[in-house]
Amino acid sequence: MMTTGASAVPAGDVSDGYIRIGDVARQFGLTLRALRFYEDKGLLSPRREGNMRLYTHKDIARLKMVLLGRKAGFSLREVKQVMDLYDPESGNARQYRTLVDKSERQLVKLEKQRAQIDEAIGELKSAMVQWRAALAARQQRTAASA
Repeated sequence: MMTTGASAVPAGDVSDGYIRIGDVARQFGLTLRALRFYEDKGLLSPRREGNMRLYTHKDIARLKMVLLGRKAGFSLREVKQVMDLYDPESGNARQYRTLVDKSERQLVKLEKQRAQIDEAIGELKSAMVQWRAALAARQQRTAASA
């Protein structure tokens, strides 16, 4: 959850080091509502100027962590727990330890889900072979009786 391969913010979207909420939403394919939701959950804290929300590069880094965490199947609560452990003065050892522990557990869950999905795909493919054969047989009978 520390980094992603998301592209850098286009230079035209930056004003005094800040990026407007609409530009952030477009860059990451999110809705304004989603960004506001992450803010309400304490995951992001953009600068406010009136009704305008302005994001720093730090906010963008946090958003990338949120999105990676969600993609990997972590709850927002789990993502926030890890992000709240950020403490560069201590070297972030506790954050990394927690991140590794949670990631190992999540990886086990995802691998189990993948095995279940692979099994379901195999069963469905097998059933489709049988259904296609049954359909072909019925079509042959219909054509022969016509």
